[in-house]
Amino acid sequence: MKLYIKQKVFSWRDRFSIKDESGNNCFYAQGEILSWRRKLHLYNTSGHKVAYIYQKLFTFLPRYYIEINGQTYVIVKEFTFFKQKYRIEGLPWTMQGNFIAHEYALYNNNTIHNDNTKIMSLSKHWFTWGDSYELDIPNPQNTLLCLCIALCVDCIQADATAAQSSR
Repeated sequence: MKLYIKQKVFSWRDRFSIKDESGNNCFYAQGEILSWRRKLHLYNTSGHKVAYIYQKLFTFLPRYYIEINGQTYVIVKEFTFFKQKYRIEGLPWTMQGNFIAHEYALYNNNTIHNDNTKIMSLSKHWFTWGDSYELDIPNPQNTLLCLCIALCVDCIQADATAAQSSR
C-alpha cells in the first residue's frame, strides 16, 4: 500500500493531508498551536481521531510518543554521525535512513539484513511546495503506525532544521 503525505504550507499549525495511490483522502493530521511541545492529532476521513503524537520535552535526543487505541509507542532518535537511526520502543523495529537523500526504511530488528522484513519505505519528494512524502507499506495492518512514525520523522527533521537556522 502506498500513501502520500502533503504538508499544507500556509497554516498557523502543522497540517498534513494523507492520500492513497488513487488520490483519495485517507487521513489528515493537525497540530496544536500555542503549545510548548509539538503535538499532532491524526484523523480518519470521518473525522474520528485515530492517533495522537506528542513530543517529550527536555531530552538529550528527540523523543516522540504515539498513542493508538490505548497503546503507546516511543520513537527515539539515536545518536549517530553519518546516518539517521530511530528506535521504536515497544516494538522490535528500527528505522534507518539517509538525512541528505531523505530516504528511510523501517525494519524488524530481528532480521535487519533481510529485505523481506522491510516494514516501510519512506521517501521525501524534492522540489515541492511544502514537505511531501511517499510511504510504501507492504502490510496494510501496519498502515496507521507507519504513518505516525513517518510524521514523527518529519517533526524531528523540522526541529533540526529550525535549530540550525536559528544559529
